[in-house]
Amino acid sequence: MPRRFFAPALIVLLLASAIGLQAVRERSGGLPIGANGVLYVQSPQALQRLALSYKPIVADVYWIRAIQLYGDTKLGRTADRSYALLYPLLDLTTTLDPHFDVAYQFGALFLAERPPSGPGRPDLSIKLLQKGIAAQPGDWRLYQAVGFVHYWSYRDYATAADWFRRAARLPDAPTWMDALAAVTLAEGGNRKSSRLLWQQIQQTATDDWFRRESDRRLKQLDAMDQLDLLNTVVASFAGKYGRPPAGWPELASLGYVRGAIVDPTGAPYHLDGSTVSLDPKSTLLPLPLEGQTIQ
Repeated sequence: MPRRFFAPALIVLLLASAIGLQAVRERSGGLPIGANGVLYVQSPQALQRLALSYKPIVADVYWIRAIQLYGDTKLGRTADRSYALLYPLLDLTTTLDPHFDVAYQFGALFLAERPPSGPGRPDLSIKLLQKGIAAQPGDWRLYQAVGFVHYWSYRDYATAADWFRRAARLPDAPTWMDALAAVTLAEGGNRKSSRLLWQQIQQTATDDWFRRESDRRLKQLDAMDQLDLLNTVVASFAGKYGRPPAGWPELASLGYVRGAIVDPTGAPYHLDGSTVSLDPKSTLLPLPLEGQTIQ
């Protein structure tokens, strides 16, 4: 084979092999435990040279690898449950394709998610988003995403509001960004401002995952409000009768509650003595601790 055709042919062969291995993996239920611990090319610059004109395709392969790592670790399929390679994989992906919007936005969410469901690295989340901003300085969604990380992970509402204002000044930014910045600065950290943020995501999301996630987060906020009310009702009963209620039927018979006592997903609320909580199997778990924002 002539030398000038050797490298491109090798890249195509390697990619075909990677796709074939991925198909085998999907059928077999995952790679062996510990397989996530190997990152064959660690230098983005070296990978750029190796990928030649196939950078977008190789970026897709590394993006798939990042998703696999995140999913396998989250589901406990890795031996050490380590997310250590997640940022390097995302860095490689976005170096190969600096305009890979999904990798920036989803990758930032993955990195910022608190343990044990995620790595709990909002610092790397912001680093990835700022890399995206350097490549796409006019994309208001990346500025908004940085604001979200400061809001949910750091509870730094002044900085979050500043990033929302930066997003508002960019072309094509929605008109509500200025209002979002104002509400965040004035009322950051309470359920009202959290609800506003998720409502805006729900209304503007172009991806099904973001829409589903915003719907779940809004239901979490509804559940928190309902839990406050139900716990107040139970406390009122205990104050009057000097004991906790025997269960929901007793409360219903005395007119304290009516109808099905279920969370926004339809799962029944759990009454244990004088405390009301979500059912252990509720998909809304875990709720944030009181005084913390949803992450």
